[in-house]
Amino acid sequence: MTDYKALVKAAYEAQKNSYCPYSHWAVGAALLTKSGKVYLGCNIENNTFSPTVCAERVAFFKAVSEGVRDFSAIAIVGNAEGAKIGDGDVCPPCGVCRQVMTEFCPADFEIVLGRGDDDYEVYTLAELMPKVSLPLK
Repeated sequence: MTDYKALVKAAYEAQKNSYCPYSHWAVGAALLTKSGKVYLGCNIENNTFSPTVCAERVAFFKAVSEGVRDFSAIAIVGNAEGAKIGDGDVCPPCGVCRQVMTEFCPADFEIVLGRGDDDYEVYTLAELMPKVSLPLK
């Protein structure tokens, strides 16, 4: 069973490294592999915006670049830069990140959207990809 609280806490740790001087919206992600290893990611912005990359994709690409492709869950947190943990609401993945998830994850892959260490919502990838035309693994 996935320890959601620990995964959300790891996402908050990753959020501390966010580089968001333009949106001032800091995002952290903690990607759990089936073997139990966790890959962290944070959003990294660029002033031309299109090279900006989301925290979720950073975590996935770090793992994939090391040959890992078996994932079970990801925790995502986001709020205004400098805000305290628990401020704000959940931060669901964008469409591009959801598409990346469909490339590497099965339909029952868990997406944990955290508001705080003990406050989170859990969805499956299938639930966040309604009416998707691509088959989910």
